Amino acid sequence: NPDLALKAVNLRKYGQEIIHILGGRRIHPVFAVPGGVNKALTPEERDLILAGYHKALDTVKVGIQIMKGWAEANQEDINKFAVFPTGYLGMVKPGNTLELYDGDIRLIDAAGKQMELFDGRTYLDYIAEHVEDWSYLKFPYYKKMGFPQGVYRVGPLGRLNASDRMATPLADAELKVFKAINSGKPVENTLYYHYARLIEALYAVENVAVLLDDPDALSTDLLNTRHDYRGEGVGVIEAPRGTLWHHYFANENGQLERVNLIVATGNNNWAMSKAVDSVAKTYINGQVIREGLLNRVEAAVRAYDPCLSCSTHAVGQMPIVIEMVDSQGDLTQTISRNTD
Repeated sequence: NPDLALKAVNLRKYGQEIIHILGGRRIHPVFAVPGGVNKALTPEERDLILAGYHKALDTVKVGIQIMKGWAEANQEDINKFAVFPTGYLGMVKPGNTLELYDGDIRLIDAAGKQMELFDGRTYLDYIAEHVEDWSYLKFPYYKKMGFPQGVYRVGPLGRLNASDRMATPLADAELKVFKAINSGKPVENTLYYHYARLIEALYAVENVAVLLDDPDALSTDLLNTRHDYRGEGVGVIEAPRGTLWHHYFANENGQLERVNLIVATGNNNWAMSKAVDSVAKTYINGQVIREGLLNRVEAAVRAYDPCLSCSTHAVGQMPIVIEMVDSQGDLTQTISRNTD
């Protein structure tokens, strides 16, 4: 559908234009700096962003309807594709309203019961990391439950499961539809990450108008220049892929001496691994492995971490190798794509 593809590209273009206006460039923008930001938004720039608002909103609405239609037509696959219980973690503000930047961290269990609501700066009191010899990534988990019982998911599915409402009307109405999928309990289906992602896109576009209606959006009070370094700081936000912790230790000159990061990919490491395991067990039946399995494995990872799909391949190539071994560990078949 060329028209639909063009709509999607233009929606991304709208987001990139906002980044360009704020940060001077679309890739690696220079906007956020220690102590604030380096540029004020002008009234002309605000109006330019607002000019594209309604078109962007209409595009997201189209995307949501397409997702719903696809889900209805593919319900059987959705219900057997990497469906498993975990905890869910995301940032909220009072009333368990979805928050992306300045709130507390809410952790719920697989049944939807709140286990913790805490200041993200105290993350080390609640989150620990497990190490496996077969992965370069650590596996974060909820300390009180241990590993692997305390694993959780972050990102769009994690945030929507951990939230009770959204602060914009259209997204909040769509969240109610999402919550009804599993009768109010957490939605466990990996493929519903995409539906959750679209609901968040709807929220983001709606929030453009909310933020730009605030007079402070044009404020020229941009930067704290006191340089009163405190030695240690923790920042936590919701990145698109999930909850992100940065923990810095600095000397009296503001130079970093020690850093601890828990990024979204790490938070979802167990879930991505479990999703690949689940897909393999669902779709491998002792017969010859075919190309479709490669696509399904990639789809399992992409649901959690769409950036990995682009950052690990060249244009026109998406290399992947799958090896099947028997119960004795002996290699029985290899299937690959674009590995030359």
